[in-house]
Parts: sequence; structure tokens; C-alpha cells
Amino acid sequence: MEAHEIDYHIYGEEMQYVEIELDQNEGVVAEAGSFMMMHEGIKMETIFGDGSTENASFLDSIFGAGKRLLTGESLFMTAFYNTYLGKRSVSFASPYPGKILAIDLSQFGGKVICQKDAFLCAAKGVSVGIEFSKRLGRGLFGGEGFIMQKLEGDGMAFVHAGGTLATKHLKAGEKLRVDTGCIVGFTKDVDYDIEFIGGIKNTVFGGEGLFFATLTGPGTVYVQSLPFSRLAGRVLSALPRGNNKKGEGSVLGGLGDLLNGDNRF
Repeated sequence: MEAHEIDYHIYGEEMQYVEIELDQNEGVVAEAGSFMMMHEGIKMETIFGDGSTENASFLDSIFGAGKRLLTGESLFMTAFYNTYLGKRSVSFASPYPGKILAIDLSQFGGKVICQKDAFLCAAKGVSVGIEFSKRLGRGLFGGEGFIMQKLEGDGMAFVHAGGTLATKHLKAGEKLRVDTGCIVGFTKDVDYDIEFIGGIKNTVFGGEGLFFATLTGPGTVYVQSLPFSRLAGRVLSALPRGNNKKGEGSVLGGLGDLLNGDNRF
């Protein structure tokens, strides 16, 4: 498998985007909805699956696209090709505050496993597939079920992490316990399992869930400080319920909203 060689630059701090520079006939594939901008000369094409297999039959394309449904993604991905004689660029943006992680798959044995919603884009030729868990405990209590995404190939891939990104390099046998939602991804030799927290007080009053993800080296683990589920939960908890709207930051409550120009009537 030979992926297209691409150059890139990541811009921004908290709301990042990655600009990918393509030579003539080079391409990149991306999840639907991640596109930001592109230069004239870039051709956009909707494809089944990831298009990593050249000259694949129609049935193979359908099968590859169908696997994506198991991870909750669309049947389709979008490919961008440079049809211009010179260099052209196309950019993809983060879906929410966080960091974009660039992964050179050739440096990790050609395979990295990541959360099913972490993938952003990759060089044409990188395979975006599914990774099934063979352990019942991980499947039932891991927060992400039996299925994660696997990125395979020898090219560049880009994933998104919410909040701040931590990179941990584990030695053989070294363990790291992580909240299941905070895992972004890990290299292929890392062993991933689920561990019960234990203790009545921890279980009933801990507020951190009943299970940890246990990752055992050797390998590299990427951890995010703000998984989207946690962000969404905070937003939902702050939404007003019916007429019980809170005037945050003001002892006047709803009257404060009126005085501050909340003209909804």
C-alpha cells in the first residue's frame, strides 16, 4: 500500500485547521463536514468508503462503505484531487475546540487505532476501517462498544482531540488508566482492556463512571482532556428548562436579562 505523499501545516491554537498541500494528481480523503476551503484547481469527488483500494469492484466498494456504518459514520467520504499543474491546497477544520494530531503511519508499523469519531482526513491511499474488540468486557463497558476505527497504510493521517492533547509513551508492561471517553487513539501494540473501579463509595458516589480503560504498553497512547460527550453534557445541563431560565452572573435573574437588552418579546 502506497499512500500519496502530502505536505501540511496546522494553524491555530484552540480551534485548529490543517492545510494540506497537494502536487498534481495527489489526493486526500476526508470525513463529510470537515471541509473548510480549497484553491482553484482542486477537484472534489464523493466516494464510497475511503477509496484506498485502486480499481476496486463495485461490491468491494459497497462492502467498504458498509463497514463505516458500523462506526456510525456516513457511507460516503469526500476525496479532493489536485488537477492543477502546480501546487494547490485544501483545508479541513476541527469540529469543536481541541487539537489536530498529525500521524505518520509509516512510523507506527502502518496501523493506529482511534475513537470512531476522531478521524478528520488522510492522504489518499490510507485505509479507514473498523477494529473489532475480541473482549466482552471492553465491548459492553468500554463506552465505545466493540468497534473502533483503524487507520492503515504508510501515509499521513489526521485525527482530532478535544481540549488539550496528551501523548504518553508506554514501556513494555507499563499501564495507563484512562477515562474511556478520553482515549483518542493508540498504536497497534498497545493492549486495551476495561477495568472495574471497585469500592462501594467509588461506585455510588464517585461520579466518574464504573470503569477505567486500561492501556498496557509497549506503544504510544493519545489522550484528550475534553471528549465531545463531556462537552455536550455540560452544555445540555446548562440549557434552560421551560420557563425556568437562569440569569447567569446576575442576582436579578430574568429581570437582569430584560435590563441587559434581552428583547425576546
